[in-house]
Amino acid sequence: MSLLIKKYYKIGKHQLFPICRSITGKGIKKTLRIIKDNFSELKILREYSGSKVFDWKIPPEWNINDAYVIDKTGKKIVDFKKNNLHIVGYSIPINKVVDKNTFIQHLHSLPDKPSAIPYITSYYKKYWGFCVTDFEKKKFLRTYNRNDKFRIVIKSDLNPNGILNYGELVLNGKSKKEILISTYICHPSLANNELSGPIVSMCLIEYFKKFKKLKKTLRFIFIPETIGSITYLNKNLFKLKNNLIAGYNLSCIGDERDHSCILSRYGDTLADKSLLKAYKLLKIKYNIHSYLKRVADQRQYCSPLINLPIASIFRSKHGEYPEYHTSLDDFNLVTEKGIKGGFDVSKKCIEILLDAEVPINKILCEPNLGKRNLYPTLSSGKHSFNKAENILNFLQYADGKNTVEEISKLIQVDLKLVNEINELLKKRNLIY
Repeated sequence: MSLLIKKYYKIGKHQLFPICRSITGKGIKKTLRIIKDNFSELKILREYSGSKVFDWKIPPEWNINDAYVIDKTGKKIVDFKKNNLHIVGYSIPINKVVDKNTFIQHLHSLPDKPSAIPYITSYYKKYWGFCVTDFEKKKFLRTYNRNDKFRIVIKSDLNPNGILNYGELVLNGKSKKEILISTYICHPSLANNELSGPIVSMCLIEYFKKFKKLKKTLRFIFIPETIGSITYLNKNLFKLKNNLIAGYNLSCIGDERDHSCILSRYGDTLADKSLLKAYKLLKIKYNIHSYLKRVADQRQYCSPLINLPIASIFRSKHGEYPEYHTSLDDFNLVTEKGIKGGFDVSKKCIEILLDAEVPINKILCEPNLGKRNLYPTLSSGKHSFNKAENILNFLQYADGKNTVEEISKLIQVDLKLVNEINELLKKRNLIY
């Protein structure tokens, strides 16, 4: 297991970390190609800029080749090629001379984290800007006069006829019931908030690929955050509604701090139950954060009308750990030990779900048991009606949220008999 973690940790650190990613563009394509180099089964899919996806529209494809600021002496004082966080994501192309005041207005830093470069984006409003440490910004304020000029160069491109790419890999099981693992690939050089999720996902793929006969289907997706999940749902919601029994959003899962999670909207899905069971079996202390503080793509998966059984697994809480969205979120924060901890929890959740018998009713309204010889047509004794009543009660709770064991408790019928009902209903094609 340690070799598995080490392998994908190294790929994340040395191959994926340097890439300048955004929600569209060459960075995502390069990231997906690296993942595909390790898993040929990965499908690299696309949707076009300008496409309407629910209430959103996919933005132009953004790419950047270079960006820098030159002072009055000809010196580059901010250089995108030294750190890709120096540019505000989705900055428009520009080549002009500006005064000090304009330059400073477009220069972002974090006074409370003076040694960190912030990560800032402007996806849906045209803007240009640079990011530096607060130490550097204060140095610029001291060094340059009010009348000094600065050459601003941003060699970027916004293609309205571009594409949004995402990746999907399916490990088919004996059942069409699915478990979804979702992670995103849209941030530049950030280790925990970006690459920990894909690293753990790759470890999970390699681990479960070795099983010749998975009981259920595993679906892994690598998407840009928010617009990616919305695009994926726009194309696949019907399939997910029919087949998905549980899933997890993985991000910020690679540091060595406390294990944490956000359960689904009401905290009552198989994803929630399996995650809490995994923590218990692994004897892990954990924090449950309020759904009101939901993060990442769980905001889409659990939203009304979508309402998929998805929970989020992480370590440090998105937006709340000190390195979040800064250059401090690197591979000093994300460690092999941290990745293994995230992998262990995710793997255990999947194992629990693979083993769980989760009946799902195929029939709208109450099925006609009589025509299937499951309901007595004559009053021939109480036992026959009890059996039919147990079947109907079983079907009431066969909604994909409960295991056979949980249904046994809910309808107050012995587990052995409930297992017999489960097998009978599968043979009669009433559940799957």
